[in-house]
Amino acid sequence: MTARSQLSPAAPVPGLALDALDRSSPMIADLLARIGAPYGWRSASRTEQEWKSWFAECPDRTFWLLSFEGEPAGMVTCDPQAAGEVEIRSFGLLPEFVGKGLGGYALTLGILRAWDLAPAVTRVWLHTSTFDHENALPNYHGRGFRTFKTEVGDRS
Repeated sequence: MTARSQLSPAAPVPGLALDALDRSSPMIADLLARIGAPYGWRSASRTEQEWKSWFAECPDRTFWLLSFEGEPAGMVTCDPQAAGEVEIRSFGLLPEFVGKGLGGYALTLGILRAWDLAPAVTRVWLHTSTFDHENALPNYHGRGFRTFKTEVGDRS
């Protein structure tokens, strides 16, 4: 997404909120592990040392807690990068919130936060794989992202 105007927002979901989460919060590793477990994300099996390395690789990484009616429901993490780019490093809902119609608006909230991370954001991007939830790519396209590159690989 190379302009904020390309965002096609999903309809608001009452009770769904996105709030900053301090990077020292123990919730981060727990939530990302639980979100990623069904899809084989690395976060589902990181050791304590691997978590330390993951946090250290991007000191400017931001963390956002998705909550639904006051309960933790998911996370968005963003990595500001060179030339005003922001990568949505991870986005997802906890398994018990999947399939409840929250994903489109949750992603909308995350994209808006990504565009607001720096004064001159020029591009917001993310990645997915065929291992992720079957509605991930349709949601990304529905919010205005377009496929930039497709790669073939495996999880080894």
